[in-house]
Amino acid sequence: MTLDWSSLDAELAMWTEQGLTLPVWWRDDDAVAPTAALGRLTALSDQTGLNVHLAIIPSGATPALVAAVRANPTLIPVVHGWAHRNHAPLGEKKAEFGAHRPTAAALEDARAGLERLTSLFGDSLRQMFVPPWNRIAPEVVIGLPALGYTAMSTFTPRKAAMAAPGLACINTHLDPIDWKGSRSLVAPDRLIAQIAGQLADRREGRADNAEPYGLLTHHLAHDDAIWEFMAALVTRLMAGPVRPWIAATKKDLTL
Repeated sequence: MTLDWSSLDAELAMWTEQGLTLPVWWRDDDAVAPTAALGRLTALSDQTGLNVHLAIIPSGATPALVAAVRANPTLIPVVHGWAHRNHAPLGEKKAEFGAHRPTAAALEDARAGLERLTSLFGDSLRQMFVPPWNRIAPEVVIGLPALGYTAMSTFTPRKAAMAAPGLACINTHLDPIDWKGSRSLVAPDRLIAQIAGQLADRREGRADNAEPYGLLTHHLAHDDAIWEFMAALVTRLMAGPVRPWIAATKKDLTL
């Protein structure tokens, strides 16, 4: 795949010239078990030097996945809802933690997700809540800190640094999959233009550069075109003026 990266290269060069640093992180959703795709994700993380925050579905997480994460410190476990089950009525956008069910029931699932993954991963688990389909009702957000969550992650630039008191908002910003079309790679020129534009917004003060710039992937849904694009993109970013971001552990937050 031969791509024109000139717009991103030019933007990164301006960051370097102006002495700016881009905080970058990587989130990958829907893990439940070790697979060939997870192995490829892990290898790419190792190769590029950028850790992957693995959003794990608590109800389906297997002991084999626990072993795989423990064997690969490049993988950082976070909580991906409870069962990745859609509760939205027919015809509405899918959501597990939307306004389509009682808040108490949603919070009970969020509590159960944190409890189960804590029992499986111990201190390596980050207390970050990732709602499936990146959708969550405001009433549920407000209740997350009381359950023990310290961060939440959805998609698109955040509106504020805190999603609720005691709950940091660390979103993702670039998704390479054409979910509503081919389910392969979004047109690469569009993706490159998107990230270059997003970085320009940060450099020129129109967006919050204190929020880590988030790459969002779904390893189980990747084809070769997506893998190749992500390898090229992450390699390019890591060679530029970036600072990898990793979510703090519970121990870190109490020091």
